[in-house]
Amino acid sequence: MSTVCRWGLSVFLGMGLLAGSAAAQFKNGSQATELTLPQVSQHGEVLQTIGLATVTIQYHRPLVGGREIMGKTVPYGKVWRAGANENTTIAFSEDVTVEGKPLAAGTYGLHMIPDKEQWTVIFSKNSTSWGSFSYDEKEDALRVTVKPLPSEMVETLTYTFDDVKPDSAAVTLRWEKVAVPFRVATDVKASTLKSIRNQLRSTGGFTWAGYDEAAQWCLDNNYNLEEALKWEGTSIQNEERFDNLETKSRILEAMGKKEESAKMLSTALGKANATQLYFYARVFQRAGNAKRAFELFPQVVQRDPNHWVGHLAQARISSNAGDFATASKEMKLAIAGAPDANKPFLDPLLAKLDAKNDINK
Repeated sequence: MSTVCRWGLSVFLGMGLLAGSAAAQFKNGSQATELTLPQVSQHGEVLQTIGLATVTIQYHRPLVGGREIMGKTVPYGKVWRAGANENTTIAFSEDVTVEGKPLAAGTYGLHMIPDKEQWTVIFSKNSTSWGSFSYDEKEDALRVTVKPLPSEMVETLTYTFDDVKPDSAAVTLRWEKVAVPFRVATDVKASTLKSIRNQLRSTGGFTWAGYDEAAQWCLDNNYNLEEALKWEGTSIQNEERFDNLETKSRILEAMGKKEESAKMLSTALGKANATQLYFYARVFQRAGNAKRAFELFPQVVQRDPNHWVGHLAQARISSNAGDFATASKEMKLAIAGAPDANKPFLDPLLAKLDAKNDINK
């Protein structure tokens, strides 16, 4: 490559890097074209999961380097690649909305048009160009306008995800003393339901647990209950267990079918082993429903009085009655029979009982 040609390309690339000493590869202002060398504007990557959607930004990070950036190095009213070097890109693994406007899943070139009072954020279908030199408005997938905000000094251009919520986050460009946020959101329920349906067509659909988990997610979100009930039915057909019978009882209750729910719960409790019954009782106890918990603990003892959770249930019953001697005896039997992984959680309970303190409080 001739010196003239190389310098011509260097000037072009230098302009693309935001012309000035902070963007130059070499001290004479030229850029490397034949070799891979460290760049002044280093590559950066940042990503955030929102629901099931992953948002990934790939960009190069120019420095302020003593320059006046906004309105000078980055002119107002002109398209800018919102970074340095090749296109800044933003990729969405799922369909999203940006500032309330829909944008399909995919990878986009991210450009911006800065101004004092308002910035235009552009998502281009072309994500493989150098800078904004070949930007074509006809390739826009979406444009939104946002308000720039004052910021503390940021020397190196940075993208962050702020105000992260279960269904949205603010993507913010920060450089010099300006922050430019735009909000990305996803319909978490719709995308999760779509994902669940796809997963049930694969390995997740060949077990009782896959359908039970799908139904539980719907129940937890009070969403798609009719289909959840069908999924739970399939789970029970695959393998009838306390787990899926109990889930079905809660789905029926959420649908207002109280009588059917009660019958299903009775069936579920009849299917439960001592361990399942104990931890089911503990759910109520932790939720503050001690009455229901202590209706169930005696059933644990009846189900298997010699199992370690049978002794543990009896310890709770005796402790609740103030009979700490019996409770301590039962706790020692529980510790003796418990798996090693459970013993560290039981030892402090025994110490409380020996000190005549109720382990249920």
